[in-house]
Amino acid sequence: MLSQKLHDAINAQINAELWSAYLYLSMSMDAETKGYKGVANWFFVQWQEEQDHARILMNYLNSRDCKVELKPIDEVQTSWGSVLEMFQETLKHEKVVTGLINNLAAIAAEDRDFASSNMLVWFIDEQIEEEESARDMIFATESVEGDKYGMYQLDKELATRVYTQASPLATAE
Repeated sequence: MLSQKLHDAINAQINAELWSAYLYLSMSMDAETKGYKGVANWFFVQWQEEQDHARILMNYLNSRDCKVELKPIDEVQTSWGSVLEMFQETLKHEKVVTGLINNLAAIAAEDRDFASSNMLVWFIDEQIEEEESARDMIFATESVEGDKYGMYQLDKELATRVYTQASPLATAE
């Protein structure tokens, strides 16, 4: 059985993951409005991934006979000055999420809840990938800054990114 502290923290994380999805959907729509269809696609895939993260946590609470409590999603920013700003905001946000995941892991360790600790390893690894991906996008965007053709090529490349269902969900079915 989960401690009430961990149960509440996972419910809060579910809400944080859904807020993240909403943020990335907003970035996707802003990019598309500005004509960056590839950038919009990159963020749309992020939106899908964040929904997966929430679903993994919801499935986990359900598997532990704990109630999932969804809360209202706070407002998100709807416009950015540039693609670079979007990716910089992404890295900043993912670092916050890493802190939240680390907090969950600390609570699970404190509770000696080995099942929860084991489940959270996937999220810890995922956050390393999320931060690295955002840093890579910052570098790529900075590399073509001021070069319209370079940005066009980067946008075309980002259009090829495809959504892949998170592995904990793929194995759960």
